[in-house]
Amino acid sequence: MVALLGGSTIVLAIVLLFVLMFLASAIKIVKEYERAVIFRLGRVVGARGPGIFFIIPIFEKAIVIDLRTQVLDVPVQETITRDNVPVRVNAVVYFRVIDPIKTVTQVKNFIMATSQISQTTLRSVIGQAHLDELLSARDKLNLELQKIIDEATDPWGIKVSTVEIKDVELPSGMQRAMARQAEAERERRARITLAEAERQAAEKLAEAAEIISKHPMALQLRTLQTISDVAGDKSNVIVLPIPMEMLKLFRGFAEIAEIAKEKLKEEARSKEE
Repeated sequence: MVALLGGSTIVLAIVLLFVLMFLASAIKIVKEYERAVIFRLGRVVGARGPGIFFIIPIFEKAIVIDLRTQVLDVPVQETITRDNVPVRVNAVVYFRVIDPIKTVTQVKNFIMATSQISQTTLRSVIGQAHLDELLSARDKLNLELQKIIDEATDPWGIKVSTVEIKDVELPSGMQRAMARQAEAERERRARITLAEAERQAAEKLAEAAEIISKHPMALQLRTLQTISDVAGDKSNVIVLPIPMEMLKLFRGFAEIAEIAKEKLKEEARSKEE
């Protein structure tokens, strides 16, 4: 009797263990950002989640897919631009799964597949662009890369939201040539600015000279202002010029003397006659 009770207890324990294992394999829980693609006898029956759900062990299988945006770092790609300049370019791709059923059934490893299509597309787009576009019109190339990669990954249920070119490495010789070009451009702008400043200064000086010529006292005031500026430095010796009024007075005396001399000559000739 005791042996029978012991044997039934063992059988009951084994059955209970199998029931617990069955329930453990049948109960599935997926997070808010996940979906579970269910296969029943090898056929897709749909995607479930988030939350808790049940599957039939042995007959059904669940593959969990993450729906969050993933960041893919594209390795450095060596290529040649359209104007025959060798460059090294890398990029970053932001994508997420929007159709988990396609992602599971249409591609084996969607992350690897997206990485490979991103690398080949990056080399292709850079090879069709000029170096100036790669350096100055990067936004345009980013949009073109995003469009091409998104179209290629759409059958896999993947949405590529953003593609950004991170870094562009140029040969050292090309870097030196670009530095010389930039220096020459800055020198050209500096000379143009200096020439424009000289032209404007000449115009202002011409206007000032015209105003001073109409008002003689303005020149005298300007002279006094210059003397006041120079007087601040005690090491300088200031030599005052003769005022313009004195020059005019001396010129008047010379003219009077010349007139008197002419009158004396005329009187002397009249006496001789």
